[in-house]
Amino acid sequence: MAKTLAEKILSAKSGQDAKAGDIVIAQVDVAAFQDGTGPLGVRQLQKMNLEQVKARYSIFFIDHAAPSPRKELSNDHILLRTFAEKTGAILSEVGEGVIHQRLVEAYAKPGDVLIGGDSHSCTSGALGAFATGMGSTDVAIGMALGKTWFKIPETYRINVKNSFKPGVFSKDLILYIIGTLGADGATYKALEFDGEAIDRMSMESRFVLSNMAVEAGAKTGLIASDEVTREYLKKRGREKDWTALSPDDGASYERVVDIDAADLVPQIAFPHTVDNTRTVDQAQDIKIDQAFIGTCTNGRIEDLQIAAKILKGKKVAKKTRLIVCPASRDVYLDAMENGLLEVFVRAGGIIMGPGCGPCVGVHEGVLGDKEVCLSTANRNFKGRMGNPEGYVYLASPATVAYSALKGTISDPREVLGKE
Repeated sequence: MAKTLAEKILSAKSGQDAKAGDIVIAQVDVAAFQDGTGPLGVRQLQKMNLEQVKARYSIFFIDHAAPSPRKELSNDHILLRTFAEKTGAILSEVGEGVIHQRLVEAYAKPGDVLIGGDSHSCTSGALGAFATGMGSTDVAIGMALGKTWFKIPETYRINVKNSFKPGVFSKDLILYIIGTLGADGATYKALEFDGEAIDRMSMESRFVLSNMAVEAGAKTGLIASDEVTREYLKKRGREKDWTALSPDDGASYERVVDIDAADLVPQIAFPHTVDNTRTVDQAQDIKIDQAFIGTCTNGRIEDLQIAAKILKGKKVAKKTRLIVCPASRDVYLDAMENGLLEVFVRAGGIIMGPGCGPCVGVHEGVLGDKEVCLSTANRNFKGRMGNPEGYVYLASPATVAYSALKGTISDPREVLGKE
C-alpha cells in the first residue's frame, strides 16, 4: 500500500503495515520535556515508582523560565536536575536554548518518533520525523517505557507552487494556511508540506511551517527528508543521521490544498487567535508598543539576518521597544560572530539570552494594560504574553523589524521589494 509520511514512519516504528485510522504501539526515539511541563511528568513517574528512561534520547530543557524569575520555578528546576542525574536523562541547562530549536539542532532525525510535553514539538517534523506534542503523563510514560500508542492520522497534503516575492516568507505562508483552514480545521490530521516553494526553502524556513502546524489543530507537520535536510544535518556535524524519506507515489490524502506562493502577501494574525489572519494592508498604522523577534518559530539565524538587514544603521521608533531573543546558544554565538547583535543594540534593541520568556509571559517582556506587541511567535492568545489586557499580533521577522522602525504595523515590501 502506498503510504503518506505519517503512515510510513509509524508503520516502521510499530512493525505493522499500518494505515490512517489504525492504532499502533510505536517505538519512541526522542521524549522531551520543558520546565513548564516536565515537573508534572516527573512527579507522575515518582508516584508510579517508575523513575527510569528508555527512549533513545530522554531530555529535559530548562528554557521557559530561564533564568528563573521565582523561587517556585527554581525549585522545579532542581527537581528536573535531580531526576536527570538519577536516571541518566539529558539536561539542557539555562542558556542552551529553546526545546524545539535544540531538538532539531542536536537530537531529531528523519524517520524518528518524537514526543514532547509541549504542543510545538511538531517542529521536528520538518526533518521528516513524526513529531508531536502530548500531555505530561503520556510523555512521561513514553519516556520511561520507550514506546507509546498512536492513532495514525489522516493527512492533508499542502502543495505550494512557485516562489515567494520579496518581503514574503514562510511565516506568511503558514499564517495564510492557518487562516484558511481555521484553528480547528486540521484537528488530529497530519499536514504534509510539498511543492516547488517547499523544495526551495531552507531548513530554517521549513521549521516555521512544522512548528505552527498545531495552530490549525494538526497532530504533526511533516516535510520529506531531502538534500536540504542532509545539508542541514551535515552542517550540524550529523550527516550520519540523515536518510532520504518521502511519501509514496499514489499515497491517499484526505484533502489536498493547492497554494501559489507568488500570490501571497505579508500576513498578520490579529488578537486573540492565530487564525484571525489578515493581509498587512489591513493592519497598517496600528501602533505598537513592543516588537519581539525570537521564539521557537522565528528565532533562528536566518530570521535574525533578515531583521538585521532591515534595522542596520537605523533606530527603532520612539515609544517602541524592540526585544530580540536568539533561539539557542548556537544561534546567539552565530549572531554575535556575524555582528547581528550589535546591529540590534545600536538600533535601540534589547538582547535576551536564549529562552522562551516573553513568548509565554513568564518574564522579560510582559505587556502592560492595553499595550500592543507585534511578535514573531506562534500564538497570540489572550494573556499569552503575561497580561490578559495586552494585545499580541503575529508576523514574520521582516514585518516585525520594519514595524519597529515605523512604530506601527508596516509592510516590509516597502524596503525589501525595491531590491
